[in-house]
Amino acid sequence: MFWKGILFDLDGTLLDTLGDLSDAMNHVLEGMGFPLHSKDAYRYFVGNGALMLVKRALPENRRDDDLVRSCLNAFLREYGENWMVETRPYKGVAVMLDALTKRGLRMAILSNKRDEITKKSVRELLSKWTFDAVVGQQEGIPVKPDPTAALEIAERLHIEPAEFVYLGDSAVDMETALAAGMFPVGALWGFRSEGELVSGGARVLIREPTELIEVLEGRGCELYQGK
Repeated sequence: MFWKGILFDLDGTLLDTLGDLSDAMNHVLEGMGFPLHSKDAYRYFVGNGALMLVKRALPENRRDDDLVRSCLNAFLREYGENWMVETRPYKGVAVMLDALTKRGLRMAILSNKRDEITKKSVRELLSKWTFDAVVGQQEGIPVKPDPTAALEIAERLHIEPAEFVYLGDSAVDMETALAAGMFPVGALWGFRSEGELVSGGARVLIREPTELIEVLEGRGCELYQGK
């Protein structure tokens, strides 16, 4: 297969954002007098947008609409001010992006993070590379795993969905890729487990970013070949 485009998830795939996300939400919880969560617990709270993160972090009996809305606003303020304390690209991401650029592949990013912070994150931490589209969660566009935004990106780049590799770290990403007709590749260095990626529909799992080049070249190299 001759791949023409790569669509990336952002958090847990290109950027390790878990520390800043967990610290911001725990700051909100602490201010409300609610129990805090470990950093590892947040691996399973994130991935479906800020609203779902807040709901998952709040005590089950304290998820009424007014409180959720208040905590969401507080989280967005806190995270907006402290999103880059620990956040950095994963090891190997720069080498991967250099190699993809050298091969002339079109690159884009699709995240369930709010659009403004998605664009800011890419601008601040990934500005060395050209992404033909950077899209975060926006009003009126369903979040992943709905394929609407992924298909809009493919149309914008004038590339057929089947000519895209989609790299992400969660079942949400794998399901998005399949729904959009793209080739799902799971990132094992991210937030979620191998089992989740496989159950979500990953066709290949890679253990470090540079292995994506081997996927594009059709080489196995100890990669999990999904069915």
